[in-house]
Amino acid sequence: MSHTRTSLLAALALVAGTTGTVLVVGQAGAATSLVPCTVDYKVQSQWDTGFTAAVTITNNAASKSSWSVKWSYAGNQKVTNAWNTKLSQNGADITAANEAYNGSLASGGSVSFGFNGSYSGTNSVPATFTLDGVTCNVDTGGGTGGGGGGGDTGSRANNPYTGAKVYVNPGWSAKAAAEPGGSRIADQPTAVWLDRIAAINGVGGGMGLRAHLDEALKQKGSGDLVVQLVIYDLPGRDCAALASNGELGPNDLDRYKSQYIDPIASILSDAKYAGLRIATVIEPDSLPNLVTNAGGTPTTTDACVTMKSNGNYEKGVGYALDKLGAIPNVYNYIDAAHHGWLGWDSNLGPAVQEFHKVATTNGASVNDVAGFIVNTANYSPTKEPFLKVTDTVNGQTVRQSKWVDWNQYVDEQSFAQALRDKLVAAGFDSGLGMLIDTSRNGWGGSARPTGPATPTSVDGYVDGSRIDRRIHAGNWCNQSGAGIGERPTAAPAAGIDAYVWVKPPGESDGNSAAVPNDEGKGFDRMCDPTYGGNARNGNNPTGALPNSPLAGHWFSAQFQQLVQNAYPPLS
Repeated sequence: MSHTRTSLLAALALVAGTTGTVLVVGQAGAATSLVPCTVDYKVQSQWDTGFTAAVTITNNAASKSSWSVKWSYAGNQKVTNAWNTKLSQNGADITAANEAYNGSLASGGSVSFGFNGSYSGTNSVPATFTLDGVTCNVDTGGGTGGGGGGGDTGSRANNPYTGAKVYVNPGWSAKAAAEPGGSRIADQPTAVWLDRIAAINGVGGGMGLRAHLDEALKQKGSGDLVVQLVIYDLPGRDCAALASNGELGPNDLDRYKSQYIDPIASILSDAKYAGLRIATVIEPDSLPNLVTNAGGTPTTTDACVTMKSNGNYEKGVGYALDKLGAIPNVYNYIDAAHHGWLGWDSNLGPAVQEFHKVATTNGASVNDVAGFIVNTANYSPTKEPFLKVTDTVNGQTVRQSKWVDWNQYVDEQSFAQALRDKLVAAGFDSGLGMLIDTSRNGWGGSARPTGPATPTSVDGYVDGSRIDRRIHAGNWCNQSGAGIGERPTAAPAAGIDAYVWVKPPGESDGNSAAVPNDEGKGFDRMCDPTYGGNARNGNNPTGALPNSPLAGHWFSAQFQQLVQNAYPPLS
């Protein structure tokens, strides 16, 4: 079974002359009539301390002679004035009622109003809207059924994160809470990594997949809840990074299918879990490696050449998309690297072609793809507040700087939004959603710039303005100076389904010296702070922290640094 994400997000557009974006929040079900009402909430313009929003209500139920819409803000937004509505605010809760002249709302009819507001920090779109007490943007037509105490019973959400809680992994939460200051983030949701066959049933006394899903049902209660799973065990996994090599050899495709994907699909198909929304991150780094590291480039590796020639990355990902995409409450997000990897047009165009190829072969369909994720387990900032790729210094574009190196992007959000447009143009669904891993890209602390640098030279301006303090954007292992990033947030910007914490803070990227192990993980010099680098990081020092354990193992010193350098700062 495949399913199409129908979406109102096709109306997304940048508003000329502003830094804000238009975001339509809505999720359509199988038939419009099954959605009692839709609320389209658009941020029309936005600046440092304020914004202008427009709201359109569509009533699909019986005609009304008066109406009242309610929502709540997750942040500190305050409405300053409104038009075409009687709007009141009590703390975070907003009530917008009709004026005397626009109370009539026919079945199938719409009404619009607008307002100005102030905010600081993040201006997130509200998660849930009600019209006269009825939740909007939700298909009430049922579906495949499911337990879990109410909430989503099989209807397909356009954005699974909208109006939903996200699963908190008790294992990670306990480790975080045991660290100094860790209790401030121990209640945040992080992904569960299924990084080997044994992880399905649990490793070393840890929770297996069913145990996580059972716990998720408890956390879910009567609402909706997203469980985030990382599917990560391809044959010849991570062909360009030894630290994250896996257990399956390059030709172990049959084992990947029968011993890894099939058991996962079987568990996720259990009717007991049909009320959960399951977001899967599909095979980090795999397809990007085929684009940039599998021939004809200075970064080519023999292992990646092998995986391109035998086709097992493409066959494996296609199989995973097909099997998992057939489950009604599973939302597949394909990994799309980060701007510092694919941000050049010479990489991005071929990457889009590769993604579309894989999503349309080996049994997969574009309807099996809910979206894509960028910055998985990486450190690139969500936004560079003081640096734009369009900036110039003395007539020279900042793209000429050593740091930007002719890249078309300087941060992840602009990259994700542009990639999304290209993917839709290539044939993916117009409702495609993007995720950004913000778990470790905050770059706070004393080294964080507080404004743009004085524009003397291109390199001086860029290096003084960028919040990303890495030595090189190709550095990826246990980065010194990094901090916790934006907290997980639903629908934070146009085309972005959520900011998520896929890489659990405190889990190592790789070992800084050789460590014997039975997990198939090698020693990658990019995790060695004494290494001088290679073609992937411009032959620069790695910036890696010392004394790091194997990838995925707990790294207390890194966790404490991430908490210390969090941005926004932790309260």
